[in-house]
Amino acid sequence: MDGSNHTLFDPRCRHDPPFAIDVIMQLDIFGIVLFSVLTVMATVSMLVFIEECIYIYKKVPANKKSIIIWVTGAAPVIATTSCLGMWVPRATMFTDMTSTTYFAIVIFKFLILMIEEVGGDDALLQRSEKKSFKISTGPCCCCCPCLPDVAVTRRSLFILKLGSFQFALLKLVLTILSIVLWTNGNFNVGDVAMNGGVIWINCFLGFVLVVALWPVAIMFMHVRVSLRTLKIIPKYAMYQLVLILSQLQSAIINILAINGTIACAPPYTSQARGYLMSQQLLIIEMFIITLVTRILYRRQYDPIPEEDSDESKTALSSEKTVDIA
Repeated sequence: MDGSNHTLFDPRCRHDPPFAIDVIMQLDIFGIVLFSVLTVMATVSMLVFIEECIYIYKKVPANKKSIIIWVTGAAPVIATTSCLGMWVPRATMFTDMTSTTYFAIVIFKFLILMIEEVGGDDALLQRSEKKSFKISTGPCCCCCPCLPDVAVTRRSLFILKLGSFQFALLKLVLTILSIVLWTNGNFNVGDVAMNGGVIWINCFLGFVLVVALWPVAIMFMHVRVSLRTLKIIPKYAMYQLVLILSQLQSAIINILAINGTIACAPPYTSQARGYLMSQQLLIIEMFIITLVTRILYRRQYDPIPEEDSDESKTALSSEKTVDIA
């Protein structure tokens, strides 16, 4: 209770986030070491990503180069933007918008990556001629197993792509709109009043995010067996982990900070301290994910098996039996 009262009534807790020079001046020995180590982690993450881009351009087929670069860049970009927000607290709104907009594009790119790993649209349609998409999956319809399967057609494939692409487009448009409203004094990330623009924009983005994740989950459930030799399951796990840590974890910490649960520590306000905690956690987490992602995407994998390999073996053994007879 005392911490809550301090957060609510201390005048220093109601100021804007501190300037970068204020952050530097108040650092003690532990703070200097912590900020230095986290900065090194973010820098190493970006260097690993740059080295991986060079490798991808040399070794990966042309149709998958840019897609893999987008997907593998999620963790380094989030780590870098978090590091910038850690040093410059007043830029946190822009660094968060940059990282979330980038990841919105990554969601769509990961869907395209799974399709390209199969061989493209035509190859996927050919391999799935007698199969169907299971749409009773998360995050939208995991509780609706009675939903019928949908045939794999060019039209259904286009709808899946559109479902993920809409989030990338709307996130970019609403980010630009938020910046315009902020310049006019109508957008404040700490204002969660019902008559404010933040709550409505964030709720709408949360809805379209869930819609965008659904096609990716549907496609993953469809190709996870075919792409098992390409380690698609751990790759999908890393994608999901980045999603949970960058979206859900950050949202929980920020809500606690806005409600005053996280006490202020001048020069940091309660909300700025919540952002700081989130950024420091993300730098460490994204550093680890960057290293794991490098291992997963740098390896040379065997080609995916033919879909009808088992049927061919059965037919071949039957022919041999007939010949022997």
